[in-house]
Amino acid sequence: MSESVVGRQEVFSRLPAVDEVLREEAIQAALASLPRPIVVEAVKSVLDEARETLLALEDEALAEVVVLGAHEAAARSAERAAEAARPALRRVVNATGVVLHTNLGRSPLAPAVGDHIRQIGTAYSNLEYDLAAGRRGSRYAPLVRLLTTLTGAEDALVVNNNAAAVLLCLETLAAGREVIVSRGELIEIGGAFRLPDVMVKSGAVLREVGTTNRTHLGDYARAVSDETALLLKVHPSNYAIQGFTASVSAAELAQLGRERGVPVMEDLGSGNFIDWRPYGLPHEPTVSEVVASGVDLVTFSGDKLLGGPQAGIILGRAALVGRLKENPLTRALRVDKFTVAGLEATLRLYLEPEHAIEAIPALRLLAAPAERLEARARALADRLRALADRGLRVEVRKEVAQVGGGALPTASLPTWVIALSAEGRSPNSLEEAFRTSPTPVIGRIREEAFLLDCRTLLEGDEDRIAEAASRIPPQ
Repeated sequence: MSESVVGRQEVFSRLPAVDEVLREEAIQAALASLPRPIVVEAVKSVLDEARETLLALEDEALAEVVVLGAHEAAARSAERAAEAARPALRRVVNATGVVLHTNLGRSPLAPAVGDHIRQIGTAYSNLEYDLAAGRRGSRYAPLVRLLTTLTGAEDALVVNNNAAAVLLCLETLAAGREVIVSRGELIEIGGAFRLPDVMVKSGAVLREVGTTNRTHLGDYARAVSDETALLLKVHPSNYAIQGFTASVSAAELAQLGRERGVPVMEDLGSGNFIDWRPYGLPHEPTVSEVVASGVDLVTFSGDKLLGGPQAGIILGRAALVGRLKENPLTRALRVDKFTVAGLEATLRLYLEPEHAIEAIPALRLLAAPAERLEARARALADRLRALADRGLRVEVRKEVAQVGGGALPTASLPTWVIALSAEGRSPNSLEEAFRTSPTPVIGRIREEAFLLDCRTLLEGDEDRIAEAASRIPPQ
């Protein structure tokens, strides 16, 4: 056996065994609060990495190497085990300035809604039991009552998201027949999700009319034939066509549908119950306005501007909604008790619209006046400046935030941010430090600074940000 091989084996023999590391104080403390399999796996992975590091060294470097000891291995393993035991889905601080942030869970639920979900989820409930009649009931009943009351629709159905709602409507009403859509409304939303692809899956045949920027009522009228099953209008979601444009209103399309005996459906994308003009935002058609326009079916999401849990909501004429309820796909797309509980509690808040804006977090954030955000930003900046040994440069700036979630794409939300920078630290390193804190803080980088946007901070988030900042190593 060569001398280099013997030397390498001798270095490897100095690595501690798993049992030796498990006897260390740091690991014993970890075992007192964490599952043993997670701790043992963490120890093994730390030792495996140490072996791989040694294997990668040249023979000459082996003589100088400091081999990982049991004490250090235990410290690393305990830290890794704690990270592994932490739930993968965790609360984060949204300091991005995007209110309906898809990557961060879109709309936070109102505390009262969370309480109701917890109450229903941790006990038995009358999900499908009619207490008054003493027999089986419908899980949709409480949602139907609220949705028809709030919007004026004849009937309602709820499925697991808006894409499912569109799929169910098309498959039920137009499988094997034509659906007429404006070319300017053949949208693609996040994750390369395209409306034409949904239509293909439903079995409906796409019939495009008009051009990308201009579609007229006559384009629809000329396209209607015996093969036409549905006239479809689609909200542009996360983009806007401006300039030389023309489109057909829901009311005009509904009138054409009645004249030709063809149902009309509108996919609103992000359903909205609030008139946002008093808050300085552009007009976004409310669900009630669309229902009143005369369209036969309306679909929208429950977790965007509505501020509730993920759901696809279908409203419309009782005869058509009844057909949807009879489709076997409805069973496959149905919502569970958590969604029913969360959506019911959210809709109840809308019975008093002014209360809804204060009670539903996403609405409260959208409606917050800029002067309130400035005061909040300056107070938080003072707290961060107090951490003088962290070497942070703290500046308060006026910025622009976004609604997000494919809603109000042209809206401009004034906001105030804290801009952080530090000597010897890049904005990316600051971003990583905040993102990897026990409660991750997610911000954005702009103009060589890490920004924390007060438009999207919830109650108590200042404490979480200050805690994250305090963990940045002193300079």
